[in-house]
Amino acid sequence: MSKGADIPVRVRQMRYEADTILSVEFETLDGRDLPLAAPGAHVDVALGKDIRRSYSLTREITGGPTCTVAIHRDPNSKGGSAYVHQTLRVGDKTVISRPKNNFPLDESAELSVLIAGGIGVTPILCMIRRLTANGRAWKLHYAARSRSAAAFRAELEALEEASAGKGKVHYHLDDEQNGALVDIAGILTANSTAHFYCCGPEPMLAAYEKAARDVPRAQVHVEYFSSSEEVARDGGFEVVLDRSGKTIVVEPGQTILDALIAADVHVSFACAEGTCGTCETGVIEGRPDHRDVILSDEERAEGKTMMICCSGSKSARLVLDL
Repeated sequence: MSKGADIPVRVRQMRYEADTILSVEFETLDGRDLPLAAPGAHVDVALGKDIRRSYSLTREITGGPTCTVAIHRDPNSKGGSAYVHQTLRVGDKTVISRPKNNFPLDESAELSVLIAGGIGVTPILCMIRRLTANGRAWKLHYAARSRSAAAFRAELEALEEASAGKGKVHYHLDDEQNGALVDIAGILTANSTAHFYCCGPEPMLAAYEKAARDVPRAQVHVEYFSSSEEVARDGGFEVVLDRSGKTIVVEPGQTILDALIAADVHVSFACAEGTCGTCETGVIEGRPDHRDVILSDEERAEGKTMMICCSGSKSARLVLDL
């Protein structure tokens, strides 16, 4: 498999893991092994015409031709989860990207404290598998609407039992908590030397980021489903494609990605919100207006790369490595 190339796969199995959550297992069409992937990794999946979405792996890839993701049926779906739940079926063929990881697990930590909300348990489950296998201590705080909405409960409880006392699952179920929210600040304070991981809906992530402000950044890890920053829609600047010499005007109300697609320029993208890294593009000239949640402060300051799906420009002209 060539580096960066999409991988042809078929759906091998689909299974309900909770009320609105389906796990989907893919296998390569030619039977070849998939690239290796550590806990926290995700793949982009092509779903119907012009739809690509990023989904976390439920388990790491250590060899073999299969991988599994989990998808929540979002009632406000823009096409991705609705397609999976209503249209995708066992035997269907599609393509996935090579695995990428913006949410790696620090396996050297003495204690890992994991906070998951809803479908955010997917990469967390993968991490717990590895931590249990390595004999590391972990605590999971898992928030869901109800027990029937909490995915992978049987597996999590089996991992807790297999951890020989080093792992513990704490459930926070809305219908049993009388409206009380997860005490994220209390969780962080009670485990001050641990490494913390959080994946879930934006209100949970915002509370986590706020509570973690005084925690050393090396101990704080987070995975976003969607950008916590406003998507840039400023427009009114030019984008020059260095390889072709083509100049494209980004109009008000457009992102750079919108303008490139309208001009029939092929670019890779998935989430369209600056959270997955698929559309990361080199910047040769100009000053990007970064709106993603992936690049570090140092990378933003350097201005050598940007996520064209959501970020804009602070200069009248951007030259991109396209």
